Amino acid sequence: MIRLSGAGVFRNVAVTVALLAVLHSVLLCPAASAADVPAPEPVCAISDERLGELSGLAADDEHWYAVNDGGTRIEIFVLNRDCSVQRTISDPTDPYDVEDMARAEDGTLWLADTGDNRKQRDTVALHEVRPDGGATLYRLTYPDGPHDAEALLLDRAGVPYVITKNVLGISEVYRPTGPLSSPGPTPLENVGSLRLESTDTQGGPVGATGSVLVTGGAVSADGTVIALRTYTDAYLYRVPDGDIPAALRSAPVRVPLADENQGEAIAFTPDGSLLSASEGTGEPVRSVPGATGLVPAGDNGSAPEGASAAGDGSEPGEAAPSAPTAPSAPSSDSSGLPVLPGIAIAVVVAAVTVLGTGKLVRRRKRR
Repeated sequence: MIRLSGAGVFRNVAVTVALLAVLHSVLLCPAASAADVPAPEPVCAISDERLGELSGLAADDEHWYAVNDGGTRIEIFVLNRDCSVQRTISDPTDPYDVEDMARAEDGTLWLADTGDNRKQRDTVALHEVRPDGGATLYRLTYPDGPHDAEALLLDRAGVPYVITKNVLGISEVYRPTGPLSSPGPTPLENVGSLRLESTDTQGGPVGATGSVLVTGGAVSADGTVIALRTYTDAYLYRVPDGDIPAALRSAPVRVPLADENQGEAIAFTPDGSLLSASEGTGEPVRSVPGATGLVPAGDNGSAPEGASAAGDGSEPGEAAPSAPTAPSAPSSDSSGLPVLPGIAIAVVVAAVTVLGTGKLVRRRKRR
């Protein structure tokens, strides 16, 4: 029997990660262009120690809203534009692992309680938090077993979309199949998949692999542009006729978010600027002014040659469901995944063996 020392395990993990990076480059779609994209500008730093595990951001005309990925109760921090905490919105509901936040047009804040590094949760959840406090819990179930997910998109009609986080860079997109019920669960359906290629943007806690791990999402105030971020980059998509699955089949504009230690938070301000921030006390909130204007108005609804986003079976421009309480899109699976040659399959199997479930150990409670 071969026994590996601790150093040997680390070497094997390093080799596996390197091989995965090669697979990303060879088998996945080309990275979106980052040419002529402005660098993010520091605005202020969050020094409040209560926000050391910042995971989600949202914004309105006057304030930013921030949430951690830990804790034993719902607690949303309302920030001034200088990053100081003005007040908190709280509810005694004890979440499992909140990973993102979205703000509806009426000011309601939606928390994505969808983190599941070990892929062992029977249900995930959304928390609807009213501006004056008080929350409603909606449990959700995946159609194909547990996933780790850290991104939530809320379209203009209020339909929630959950985007998974995957070490191979293939993220699945889910939305509810019917009216949300409290406490539920409401089934989710897969309406597409998204593939990202590794980039050379520096930052994040896990090297090049971090550039394909989706850690947050946001929708512009007018619903015309969505953003998904990894530990190192943001991807901006034009939304055709409010159709988020169609948007994710298009070619995005990549915005490098270099040098964030563990970047998970992202949001649009009402004027179309893009905010990003990382976990850790004293980390800056940075802004890309006019980010929504970086995506050409005609870039929507169709993937470029060689792109790899599996859709929901609808044609670009078809209407999305009208509300989160009554989504009614047709069900489909995540077709269009890459066909790996035999040697690549062997590498992936080896990677899974070495990395186990591919989890990232994070500072958060476990129950």
